[in-house]
Amino acid sequence: MFARSAARALAAPSTRLFSSSAARQTKVAVLGAGGGIGQPLSLLLKLNPLVSNLSLYDIRGAPGVGADVSHIDSASEVNGYQADQLDAALEGVKVVVIPAGVPRKPGMTRDDLFNTNASIVRDLAQAIGRVAPEAHICIISNPVNSTVPIVAATLEKLGVFDPRRVFGVTTLDVVRAARFLGGIAGADPKDCVVPVVGGHSGATIVPLLSQTAQGKGISGEQYKALINRIQFGGDEVVKAKDGAGSATLSMAYAGAKFTDALLRGLNGEKGVVTPTFVKSPLFADQGIDFFSSKVELGVNGVEKIHPIGDITAAEQELLDACLPDLKKNIAKGQSFVA
Repeated sequence: MFARSAARALAAPSTRLFSSSAARQTKVAVLGAGGGIGQPLSLLLKLNPLVSNLSLYDIRGAPGVGADVSHIDSASEVNGYQADQLDAALEGVKVVVIPAGVPRKPGMTRDDLFNTNASIVRDLAQAIGRVAPEAHICIISNPVNSTVPIVAATLEKLGVFDPRRVFGVTTLDVVRAARFLGGIAGADPKDCVVPVVGGHSGATIVPLLSQTAQGKGISGEQYKALINRIQFGGDEVVKAKDGAGSATLSMAYAGAKFTDALLRGLNGEKGVVTPTFVKSPLFADQGIDFFSSKVELGVNGVEKIHPIGDITAAEQELLDACLPDLKKNIAKGQSFVA
């Protein structure tokens, strides 16, 4: 019985993460493919029927990851590239996903990662701007609130920045919000999709529970605990791994989920909307150039940035706490490049 069930599960197409293979396929690069996020992310992207070719790069380990992943029985081709082959890895690429960088360790905040990861991301952005200036760039490397402005400023210096093509991947916050709310509400997480706006670090993460049916009834201490868990869920993983890493598997899933949404939008699918951290006009009057809100993805990348919508007094408090920190994080990234 178990064998038959397992066989059916393996044979059944995924309806939760990936779309149909009927659309145009795209060459995708993963920069940082040898790391804790990069390896499972590469595996998941190999399974995506919208990916024609997977280009895996890292300073070490990517050729081995590429050889391993290439044996999976999906149609896409896989190539692995090492330290001196970055330009080759980027040739002809339309979507670049960047998980490269050092992971968080116990006691570290995302900002503690800045000095190392900022240089890594800047150098990768320079290569993308030189070799694949029209690529859509999905940035996972933390701290996203600063690394996205770093990529944007680097591309601006090269004269190739297009705000429609640069994305901070905040999908893990959305995934966590759905999972944690579903657990409280006794509902399937797929029915508990919570818009998460702001940024991708601690108090800059603003879940709008009032905008989903299951979240409207959460209040008091339960509300505070849920918000805190969504904002600081990464700390649970860092602590549980006891110095051995951070949220790699769930982040890889979230990265693959966002990449699939982008690929579907680029293929012309209508109504692909998801939160992502992009250059945004929503709070530009307050000096905040980047913000995560619901974004419609299309053939040009960012097609429409949606307003936040109606929020509760409690959510307004969260937003008020978010904005000053977010502004500092963005300025830190911009100053690094300047």
